[in-house]
Amino acid sequence: MTLTASYEWCRRLHARHGRSYYLATMLLPEWKRRHVHALYGFARYADEIVDAFGAPDGRAEALDDLAARLGKSLAGDPVEDPVLPAFTHTVRSFGIERADIDAFLRSMRADLTVTRYDTYVDLLGYMEGSAAVIGTMMLPVLETVAGAERAAREPARELGLAFQLTNFLRDVAEDLARGRVYLPQADLQKFGVPEKDLALPTATAALRDLVAFESGRARAHYRRALAGVRLLTPSSQPCVRAAYELYGGILAEIAAAGYDVLSRRARVPRRRRATIFARHLLAASAAGRAERRVTVQVP
Repeated sequence: MTLTASYEWCRRLHARHGRSYYLATMLLPEWKRRHVHALYGFARYADEIVDAFGAPDGRAEALDDLAARLGKSLAGDPVEDPVLPAFTHTVRSFGIERADIDAFLRSMRADLTVTRYDTYVDLLGYMEGSAAVIGTMMLPVLETVAGAERAAREPARELGLAFQLTNFLRDVAEDLARGRVYLPQADLQKFGVPEKDLALPTATAALRDLVAFESGRARAHYRRALAGVRLLTPSSQPCVRAAYELYGGILAEIAAAGYDVLSRRARVPRRRRATIFARHLLAASAAGRAERRVTVQVP
């Protein structure tokens, strides 16, 4: 597959599965978008292997094969793969750390065997690889203002954690159908929620209280992430602010439903999504024009 075709494959994967972040990505300068698509495409590609039907051994073998092909691709060898040419090109172009990639793949492998987490600290250990490193991998593509690279890493991690915890709360029923429970076991016990209640058509009062509690944790991650937005280059800030509001909007929809995450899947209404996008579009356009002028002036 050509590099152009690989980037297009990743874009379509992103558009199909990552609606909120894909919409926010449209606020980036065009040259940055394809790299975000590549990072999302790789993450989704691995995630689909983990969630594929079939024996865990087969999925483990598929993950091993992906890791082996990735190693070859990063070494400069051609590989037969729809996603890796674009992902490898992005990794090389921005010096994305291999340690972050390896941490992500370890968390994907954990999903094959670990289906419950005893405490929130244990869950954070998993989320470090599945979400926090996604934030730090995105950071070189989004770019920071001069001298802010180190300071921006922790907010980027926190935003990844906030997004993933939001997804966990939205997808309680869907994850249970796959045999996984991301609500910490200690919290289920603390709030008196037996696991069988996660399969009910409507959330019990105890489960609603638990989801409200976990939503407070998610909001804390969002608060810690917010300071990092201003550390990004102006052309990336509208995208991240929009993503922040879109994912935060899912949390708001969960709250509006009385924290009942079983009756229906929380979604930000289409009109609200369009309003968020439009509000940030003017700033994105102005920052993009300013960036192009500076680029032209640099010899």
